[in-house]
Amino acid sequence: MKPSSPPRRQLLACAAGLTLLGGADLARAARLLALRVWPAREYSRITLESDETLRQRHSLSADPHRLTLDIEGLAWQPALREAAAQVPQDDPNIASLDVAQPRAGAVQLAIGLRHAVRAQVFQIRPVAQYQHRLVLDLYPQQAIDPLEALIADLQRRDRSLSRPEPAPADPLGDFLARRQEGKPQEPAQAAPTGQPRGAERPFIVVLDPGHGGEDPGAIGPGGTREKDVVLQVALLLRERINARADMRAVLTREADYFVPLHARVQKARRVQADLFISIHADAFYTPRPQGASVFALSERGASSGAARWLADKENAADGIGGVYAQVQDPGVRQALLDMSTTAQIQDSLRVGSALLGELARIGRLHKPQVEQAGFAVLKAPDIPSVLVETAFISNPQEEIRLREIGQQNLLADALMRGIERYRAGNPPLARNRP
Repeated sequence: MKPSSPPRRQLLACAAGLTLLGGADLARAARLLALRVWPAREYSRITLESDETLRQRHSLSADPHRLTLDIEGLAWQPALREAAAQVPQDDPNIASLDVAQPRAGAVQLAIGLRHAVRAQVFQIRPVAQYQHRLVLDLYPQQAIDPLEALIADLQRRDRSLSRPEPAPADPLGDFLARRQEGKPQEPAQAAPTGQPRGAERPFIVVLDPGHGGEDPGAIGPGGTREKDVVLQVALLLRERINARADMRAVLTREADYFVPLHARVQKARRVQADLFISIHADAFYTPRPQGASVFALSERGASSGAARWLADKENAADGIGGVYAQVQDPGVRQALLDMSTTAQIQDSLRVGSALLGELARIGRLHKPQVEQAGFAVLKAPDIPSVLVETAFISNPQEEIRLREIGQQNLLADALMRGIERYRAGNPPLARNRP
């Protein structure tokens, strides 16, 4: 006997129930708050910020180079159609970004790549001003070596200068090779002003503009972001350093992207820096504090409660900027805790005094002496390292001045004079770095 069909009313009730269930699922779908792209030569980052944790799968293909990211439980939003516009045409790593909705409650990102990459995909829990973040870091398979980039830069500069005699093909590489082998440096011979000789090694200064990318740093009452101001000051200071034939500047970041604290230290050690200067703009809970400060590392705790508070705040940058924890070398973490030497700290205090004296000539100081605290970014054991707080961005008057190109030039001039003062009276530490 043929089974009887369910009544039409029952079918309608089932359909209504499924519709309601589907509506409930969609109501529970995560909502995208922002999609941000941070391009840089070192790596490009894509961040999807949402009000709930996103469930994702990703895969890389080689022909053509592409990363496909499938996200479940994400509500489709018109803003997703505008995602492609977030990728600048000159992004060094990302060629295109296409977004599709393969089915309800699912979103697919197809990221066209310019070359082979190493992809790090990870989640960041809500912190600071951010909610849940899904992060894609795309590193070129052929990583950029800062030392090779520095040598290439020096060779380009040498070729652009006229010389009375030909220079060696690789002056810095030859110097570093001799030093790494433990051989003494050949005596430097006097060279005409503005013309470095092949046997001379430039004084290398690593400039570290604080924060960047996902980490804006402090934000002034007028909306000025610390990461923008300090990058501009660092770029101006680089121009002044590179204008000298016997000096060269290397930046830990050259644009608006995030660099983990340990990577900043590693870059300085990789180029065998003679000096490391981290540039920041201070902030406090109230608008009253003002003036510049300079900090060095401390082995015995902070020199004041304010210094300890500031170090804790700056050391939290990795949590805000977002670091892929699975690739953190345990040795690096221990090194950031333990690496310090008395010689490095004493040299850093001398650097800090020289910089503080020059900053006092252009404005108010917050403290008249170099303070000390456990800043992670200052913990290279063999490089004099200081952290400069150019002013209080939380002070309305100082925020206005920090935005002005005139004040930024004054800061760059003062820091340059401080570097020259320090170098004139303190020959580089004897080092044989890896």
